[in-house]
Amino acid sequence: MKLAALFSGGKDSTYAIHLAKKLSHSVDVLLTLYPHSDESHLLHHPNIKFTTLQSESMGIPQLIEEIPSVENETEFKKLEKLITLAKEKYSIEGIVHGGILSKYQKDNFSLICQQNDLEIISPLWNKNPESYMKELLEENFEYIISSVSCDGLDDSWLGQKIDENRLKTLENLQNKFGFNLNFEGGEAETFVTNCPLFKKPLFIQDSRTEWDGYRGRFEILEAKLKDNA
Repeated sequence: MKLAALFSGGKDSTYAIHLAKKLSHSVDVLLTLYPHSDESHLLHHPNIKFTTLQSESMGIPQLIEEIPSVENETEFKKLEKLITLAKEKYSIEGIVHGGILSKYQKDNFSLICQQNDLEIISPLWNKNPESYMKELLEENFEYIISSVSCDGLDDSWLGQKIDENRLKTLENLQNKFGFNLNFEGGEAETFVTNCPLFKKPLFIQDSRTEWDGYRGRFEILEAKLKDNA
């Protein structure tokens, strides 16, 4: 099936593409909505402008739409605009959705797909958090934490690459503080720097962190694709 992928640059949307391709689907275009606010209920914000580098590395074209408002109605209209364009340019038959637990998000994306006569593919839906996070490492997905906003995760996590040792620490913190290990509840956001889909890894050249005592973000200021050699 010819698919478009809802793409934020984080681990879930990227891994959903990986699994869709494993299922022999063709992912022909990335759909990225760029909200100018942290308050979006559907979308992820940190470092989303650098998804253009990820798109280039994957060799998948990208359609981007900026969103000036956080109103759900505006988000839906912008997404429908992207879907209409993707159908016209790439003849897509369905959409890849990287959601895991959010029924609100899935129901809304399913409705949009239904209204546009498209299938919805959700390969991560209801995946076990522990096995999923381990699977990401086994599949050679490299990603950093780009924001945190829950008890148990402080500014020391910002910009950190998740490896086996850090995953064990996260599991211990999850048991103590009760957050979702896969960050599905918005406890943290992630950004993929390398994975099997990438022809070249993404190299962060400059960045800065912001921390208010509870919430924080790792903002990429400059990045490029790096030769593997």
